[in-house]
Amino acid sequence: MSLFNIFDVASSGLRAQNVRLNLTASNLANVNTVVGDKADAYRSRHPVFSAVLDKMGSASGIGGVETTKIVESRAEPDARYFPGHPLADEKGYIYSSNVSSVDEMTDMISASRSYQLNVELMTASKKLVEKTLTLGQ
Repeated sequence: MSLFNIFDVASSGLRAQNVRLNLTASNLANVNTVVGDKADAYRSRHPVFSAVLDKMGSASGIGGVETTKIVESRAEPDARYFPGHPLADEKGYIYSSNVSSVDEMTDMISASRSYQLNVELMTASKKLVEKTLTLGQ
């Protein structure tokens, strides 16, 4: 793996964490949404990542990470008995999202730190390349 491949790996990590942060923000934005039908309730979404091999297809070096799919949580939405609510179903229930704000905030902190580490990796690599170029002067 050459020094320049580090930028490709780090940038793929930045893209992956950007997807993760956007999904977390979307989940947090919908934490308090309510609907009158269980099937229409918002379900939290999370990315699934996979490693990408280098261009030669060998295991000698990792080429980065990619988002392979986005999955919805299978957890049931929260049902609350609230017969006076305008969105209540015929039984008097409203359904809220299955998003846990604590889990989402934890995920957001983790994604933010991973993003920051990839930026620091690119910065350190840039400095290394700059120092290497000045060796011949």
